[in-house]
Amino acid sequence: MNRLRSSIRAHRTLAAVAGLVLLSLVVVGAALFQPWRLFTSSSLDEALPAAPVSTSVPPEVKAAEVETPAADGPVVVSSGTFESQEHETTGAAQLLKLPDGSHLLRLENLASSDGPDVKVWLSSLEAGGDWFKYRSGRYVDLGAIKATHGNHNYAIPAGTDVAGLTSVVLWCDRFSVAFGSAPLT
Repeated sequence: MNRLRSSIRAHRTLAAVAGLVLLSLVVVGAALFQPWRLFTSSSLDEALPAAPVSTSVPPEVKAAEVETPAADGPVVVSSGTFESQEHETTGAAQLLKLPDGSHLLRLENLASSDGPDVKVWLSSLEAGGDWFKYRSGRYVDLGAIKATHGNHNYAIPAGTDVAGLTSVVLWCDRFSVAFGSAPLT
């Protein structure tokens, strides 16, 4: 220990540079890995979108001119249960068709880990298995996960062809890791 102290005293400039390099590595590592996220979680409970409100039709408008909604509420197109991949993940995913013809992804009773840059993807690849595959298939990025727990809605961009999108993936973009995935059947 005395040797180390005397060496540091003899090479103060080198010791200061080494200390700054070490401090820089710690700061960069913390920014990239965000280790505090191992101990954080968040919760959100979004309601399903409401059914359209019917309006009264003025008498001068003919009944044939009035469009009627296809259904009173969302229709489940496909659904599946999450399976864990790199992180423990549970809950269910539903691909919904709304009365206006648009699509929505609903995650229900989700429970997963927090992490840096976690996104919700619809993927053309099979759920589960080797998560390195997801970048090679077709996917639609629905944005950042809203919370680690609860019920969430994610709008699917207009014009997206949902045919062939067979799974939902919670994807950590920073480290190219799937936290969990759910098949849509």
